[in-house]
Parts: sequence; structure tokens; C-alpha cells
Amino acid sequence: MSYFNVRVYGLLINEKQEVLISDEQEYGFQFSKFPGGGLEFGEGLIDGLKREFLEECNAEIEIIAHFYTTDFYEKSAFNDSQIISVYYLVRELAPLKLIFKTKIYDFDGDGEILQSFRWVNINDISIDDITFKTDKTVVQLLKNHVI
Repeated sequence: MSYFNVRVYGLLINEKQEVLISDEQEYGFQFSKFPGGGLEFGEGLIDGLKREFLEECNAEIEIIAHFYTTDFYEKSAFNDSQIISVYYLVRELAPLKLIFKTKIYDFDGDGEILQSFRWVNINDISIDDITFKTDKTVVQLLKNHVI
């Protein structure tokens, strides 16, 4: 059965023009993406993004502006769903209390699900640094726009 999978992501950019990247591992598959994830049934985009930042980053955010919505077909890497992703520029309401890494997939501990965070300069980021097709599109848009 095919269905739509609505996802929402935050582009958190610091004063050094670096964007926050989430490196993750789930069930043996490693990927790099922007913080965020799947919308839960009955949840709006903004509430979903705020929940995702609390869950992933233990951070409260505010939305600055809509940045991009998927405008092409993308099949999920994990199931038969069609991905629709919405990206917002966001700002943290308090300093992030995360351990930031400098190397990709530099996870602490081990287990089925792992996550670490990096700041990557927008001028230096490459579409090859990001795993998924829509995120690669957003990287290119970030590089083409002065934030």
C-alpha cells in the first residue's frame, strides 16, 4: 500500500553561518540530515517541528520562516511511502545543550539508534554531505541564498 509521509525539518543557522546537521544510525543504515522528522497524525507542521526539536535536540525553537516544500516525487528510503518534506528556518530560544562533533557519524555509545550533531558552514557544505534527495535540494538552495 502506498501513502504519503509528511515530514518537517528545521534549518538552524548560527552566527557563523553554520547549519546544524544530524548524523544518525538506525538499524545499520547511516545518514545525515537536518533535525526533524515525521509528522504524527493530528499534528500541525509547526507543532511537529517543535516536538521533533525537543525530542532530538532537547531544545525549544521558534519558527522564522518557511524555506522549502518538496516539489518532486521522492520515495522513502525506509518504506513504500511518498515523502513530502517541509523545511523552516528556525531559531533556538536558549543556547543548545548538545555535544557537537566535528566528524561525521561520531556517535557516543552503541545501539540500534544513534545520533550526533555537527555544525557545517553553509559555504563548505556539499550535497554529498547529506543523504536524502530533498535535503540535497535544500543544501543547494541554502548555498544559493544569503540567509
